[in-house]
Amino acid sequence: MAESTVWWLLTGAAVAVELMTGTFYLLMLAIGLAAGALAAHVGTGLPTQLVSAAVVGGGAVAAWHLLRGRQGRPPAAAGNRDVNLDVGETVMVDGWQPDGTAQVRYRGATWTVAHAAGIHPSCGLHRVREVVGSRLIVEKL
Repeated sequence: MAESTVWWLLTGAAVAVELMTGTFYLLMLAIGLAAGALAAHVGTGLPTQLVSAAVVGGGAVAAWHLLRGRQGRPPAAAGNRDVNLDVGETVMVDGWQPDGTAQVRYRGATWTVAHAAGIHPSCGLHRVREVVGSRLIVEKL
């Protein structure tokens, strides 16, 4: 069996495992294995194939890691508008109860709302900051 065939089989195996696990870093390593296969097609020796696979795969992993680090973390699902479409919507709070909650009509149902931490409860129009269970956490507009 040709050396390039072994490299391509390893590349395919890495992609298959990546598809089962969802580990994007494994896909970057598969790119390195493909570089080793291309080096074998050119006719280089095994040490050169190994170095090219290591440099390309390691470089791809490092580049992806740095790129993801700069993007920052997405907000938690409770406060992420991409996950929960209630975030950012407005509700009218007519009055607060002594325990810091209020009842509002929203989307055709009665919801319990609570004010966000550090915000003094007041009546009026509020924006939904996050959803915790069946409770809307709101902030004054």
